[in-house]
Amino acid sequence: MPLYDYLCSHCEHQDDVLGKLSDAPVLDCPACKNKTFNKQVSAPHFKLKGSGWYETDFKNKPKPEGNKKSNEKTTKLTKTEASKNND
Repeated sequence: MPLYDYLCSHCEHQDDVLGKLSDAPVLDCPACKNKTFNKQVSAPHFKLKGSGWYETDFKNKPKPEGNKKSNEKTTKLTKTEASKNND
């Protein structure tokens, strides 16, 4: 669902409103109750809901330690093979 920026031309109250594209625009200012609440032109905003998004599932996930250990094993094998070749 997109977020819309609204500004009251009477009291200059500013707010973000979450709504569908098909919803009617909000006209009443929540601060002064006048019908001077207008939608502003702004950069697009949206809210990710559900799972499977980077923001909800992967952003704060710690990196797995398995890759680091597998690299150490490979390095150890290489050193062992090198010592065998020197003998």
